[in-house]
Amino acid sequence: MLSSMGLAFLTFFQRAVTTALWCNLLVFSLKFGVWLSTSSHVMLAEVVHSVADFANQVLLAYGLSSSRRAPDALHPYGYSKERFVWSLISAVGIFCLGSGATIVHGFQNLWTSQPPEHILYAALVIGGSFVIEGASLIVAIQAVKKGAAAEGMKVRDYIWRGHDPTSVAVMTEDGAAVTGLAIAGASLIAVNTTGNAIYDPIGSIIVGNLLGLVAIFLIQRNRHALIGRAIDDHDMEKVLHFLKNDPVVDSLYDCKSEVIGPGFFRFKAEIDFNGVRVVQNYINRTGRVEWARQFREAAKGKDDTALLKIMSNYGEEVVTALGSEVDRLEKEIQELVPGIRHVDIEAHNPTGPPP
Repeated sequence: MLSSMGLAFLTFFQRAVTTALWCNLLVFSLKFGVWLSTSSHVMLAEVVHSVADFANQVLLAYGLSSSRRAPDALHPYGYSKERFVWSLISAVGIFCLGSGATIVHGFQNLWTSQPPEHILYAALVIGGSFVIEGASLIVAIQAVKKGAAAEGMKVRDYIWRGHDPTSVAVMTEDGAAVTGLAIAGASLIAVNTTGNAIYDPIGSIIVGNLLGLVAIFLIQRNRHALIGRAIDDHDMEKVLHFLKNDPVVDSLYDCKSEVIGPGFFRFKAEIDFNGVRVVQNYINRTGRVEWARQFREAAKGKDDTALLKIMSNYGEEVVTALGSEVDRLEKEIQELVPGIRHVDIEAHNPTGPPP
């Protein structure tokens, strides 16, 4: 099951992806129609841009849906990272289809293009598309702001280091779409003003480079998410400070963390326990007087049978007490940082080989 933070992430991002999906479909229809009537290279670049964006939103929506699946025997930590896979595929699609094809087409027509026809139609479509894409961008920005607030981060930091690149992908794609429309409009204005058709394919090349930069940024974001990154330093410091100040903990070794999905994490540590404090806590809970009485009675026996039996029982209870301390630490860590879903604490052997 997803945590409340994880569900909040899905709600924010699903809305942004769905809005972008329908906006891109509408904008594609408008751009395709005006490209058929104008034969403008920069408008063809915008058509390809919208096709890439629409396909990418479909991939992101599928990734969000797939990541909801509950953990199973094959994937005990769940499927949350699957959205990173589809987001990465989306970014590669932007780079190849959106950027590569657009740049190649622009260079192919750099010296052979003719001034596009019906520029007024293109201007109207660019203006309408700008409004539609702008509305989608606003929704995406709101999702990013909510995601940043949920993680306690500034928006700028969240864009670069947030736990889920999905909403960032939607925002950057929408931002690139708005910027691309502005570039297309400027290219057509330049063609109409100067009569020189070269500004049309130049606009196509600029739009392609813009998409390439967006794709590279998103590829890097998803690469880090898939490789596995540690939780934020602030949360890690909170956990380590708590453990170092707990009476049953003498030393910490090999402390690690990993983001396993948007808003939830894994944490592991090896602990050199204070055996004296563990035993004292156990005796205080179970009754010091009763254990002392049992040991005295066993020591009165003619042989060691009774004493060995009580010592075995006592040793078993101490092991159980250590397990109880581990359970307590794990529970308090999860309360301290609610996003930590899995805690693995192991007892460290100070006389054994280093980990």
